[in-house]
Amino acid sequence: MTAQAGKDMLLKIEGAPLASPGVFTTVAGLRARTISLNAKTVDATDGDSAGRWRELLAGAGVKSAAVSGQGIFRDAASDALVREAFFDQAAKRWRLIVPDFGVLEGPFLVAALEYAGEHEGEATFALSLASAGAIGFSAI
Repeated sequence: MTAQAGKDMLLKIEGAPLASPGVFTTVAGLRARTISLNAKTVDATDGDSAGRWRELLAGAGVKSAAVSGQGIFRDAASDALVREAFFDQAAKRWRLIVPDFGVLEGPFLVAALEYAGEHEGEATFALSLASAGAIGFSAI
């Protein structure tokens, strides 16, 4: 397997003004991104467990996904979509495309949104997304 370029990961949001459902807009030029997939475990160990080894109950834990990134907004429209999602605290559909891995898609809340900028540089942002429902995965 060859190394992958981080810049090839894409973060998109559904719901551009006047767009049909299922149409996603690329949000930003992200310079750093992290995707965390988690599944809590449920301990089902009891006195009858073989050798007193821990037993986990398959499929019973809570799954979650978190995405964080920082960079520069692509344009005013994508900035407005993310800002609206944050202030409305509405679960919007997001699509994360990771080349040679797959596509994650589903509802996320904007859990954190930060803006920063240097006097003689561009304005930057950082955002954190938290899954707010079932996240689908499809391999590329």
